[in-house]
Amino acid sequence: MQQQVPERLQVSPFLVLYLIMSMQIGIGVLGYQRIVAKSAGYDAWISVLAAGLSIHIIIWMIYKICGTVEGDIVAANSYVFGKKIGSLLSSFFIVYLLIFALAVLRTFIEVIQVWMFPEISTFWYSLIFLILSLYIVFGGFRTVTGIAFFCIVLPSYLLLTFGFALKYAEFRNLLPIFDHSFKDLATSAYDMSLTYIGFEIPLFFYPFIKDAPKSQKWAHLGVFLTTIIYTVLAIITFTYFSEAQLAKSIWATLEMWKIVSMPFVERFEYIGIANWNLIILPNICIALWGASMILKRAFKLKQKKGVIILTILCLIAINFFDTRAKINLLNDWTAKLGFAVTFVYIPFLFIATMIAKKVKNK
Repeated sequence: MQQQVPERLQVSPFLVLYLIMSMQIGIGVLGYQRIVAKSAGYDAWISVLAAGLSIHIIIWMIYKICGTVEGDIVAANSYVFGKKIGSLLSSFFIVYLLIFALAVLRTFIEVIQVWMFPEISTFWYSLIFLILSLYIVFGGFRTVTGIAFFCIVLPSYLLLTFGFALKYAEFRNLLPIFDHSFKDLATSAYDMSLTYIGFEIPLFFYPFIKDAPKSQKWAHLGVFLTTIIYTVLAIITFTYFSEAQLAKSIWATLEMWKIVSMPFVERFEYIGIANWNLIILPNICIALWGASMILKRAFKLKQKKGVIILTILCLIAINFFDTRAKINLLNDWTAKLGFAVTFVYIPFLFIATMIAKKVKNK
């Protein structure tokens, strides 16, 4: 089921690197260190690295699936299961992307409410942010890709600020290495689900890439760079905090910014949080674009109408998550859904696609 997209709507293969990185680097980076350290202690950096490396297998599967069906997730589901069942399965991904966008935006607003403006309205902030996202998605996939590019490049200087923590680093915190069981390390790697998800997006935009197979190396490079960033940041965090301190630090990344000292700014964490608006913007835009594209492909609903409906649903739903417990529950379910999609459904779809290909060829 080949899906034709005019070349004027497509993007260059190298931009897949920025699309994947912009989806993977989101709200999770602000506090994943405490979560992964629960199971594997300060051996958790090994889990972060191992989880990142395992993603390359899934990326390879994604490109094999999309290359075989010459299309996106809707084409793949239809290729394997037929049009009706395929459309039904594809609708699950609309829910998945919507929940992903909801979790990212609500968690970020909670960070603003805790660290900066306790009285800020969840509804009004969401409304403004979602209107901006809607405007970007209306510009088409090339506009969304441009935003992803700039929202990775512009805030990239923030990586340098973590060097301030090295002044207080105690590398003996990491010793002894391999002090935990394989089960503990595997559990810790699973706990990285919410932080790493987003790399599966080539399933949604594959037909919008020029010479799509050539973009696979850029997809792998994007995942590799994200893995390195998360692993290095985990090591810096573990050397800066003791295990007892980290257990009480919900947003360890933000707390490390408290020691950043510059002549022109006193509270650098405010600068960091403000910059995080740029970092989560592509998360929301790509998720809304992907969900609305599935609506268009599977149910013949115009994409502009689809994205408006999805935005309104997101705006309504976000107001129900008004406590820390509910936000935690939302993040937990997003992580579980992300793990199910990336490490369960994609391998299953890969095997099913290869079997269907052999059957159809015969």
